Amino acid sequence: MQLFALALAPGLAICLCFFYKDIYNKEPRLNLLFSFALGGLAILPAIAFERSFSTVIDGSLAGVAIFAYAVVAFSEEFAKFLGVRLYAFNQKSFDEPFDGIVYSVMVSMGFATVENIKYVVFDTQSVNVAFMRMFLSVPAHATFGVVMGYFIGKAKSNPANSAKLMSIGLLAAIFFHGTFDFLLFIKQMSYVGQYASEVLLFLGAVLSFVIALFLSRRLIREQLVLSKKMFRDENVNTTRV
Repeated sequence: MQLFALALAPGLAICLCFFYKDIYNKEPRLNLLFSFALGGLAILPAIAFERSFSTVIDGSLAGVAIFAYAVVAFSEEFAKFLGVRLYAFNQKSFDEPFDGIVYSVMVSMGFATVENIKYVVFDTQSVNVAFMRMFLSVPAHATFGVVMGYFIGKAKSNPANSAKLMSIGLLAAIFFHGTFDFLLFIKQMSYVGQYASEVLLFLGAVLSFVIALFLSRRLIREQLVLSKKMFRDENVNTTRV
């Protein structure tokens, strides 16, 4: 139960953070819960895709790069993207650019939470892994969601360039996710110790996360300012049900 709680806590905490951050035009709770559930289900096709292409890691730099970007990052971010595009994007409550960030984070946290439970409770049963993922992997999924959601939100308000903006958002999320994973996966190469230590590679992964985090904070601030301008005359505490 302790491991389960540790695996569950970071995703739920981030969801609550974004729920309370969306103060000017809150989303219906049921929509947010359904988005979270869709994110959890999205892990199934992602895992199936990753297992189908697991053989591309052949010990070469190119093999690790392909697996990190074209297999893991692509499958996971595309699965999350579909959850936002096919459900949240079509809801009447999706009526401002910041909603793209909110729904993308909810889907991402659903995905990250189920993935976290898998790794922490079933695969490793390790408290150390639980704490490492609590402060790195799960927040990283949130930052990827913010980047993708920023462009999905802009696409909603700009139908003429919708496909282009959503493609940019998906590719940006794949890039940051792939870079993060690449620097972690590369240690699987047999000769990596000749060139860089695992500590250096881990710090590189952390740096990629930090860059994505700072970008996410900037995008959130920008969209919150816009949200305030759009809904400044409405009751701040209004919640649609």
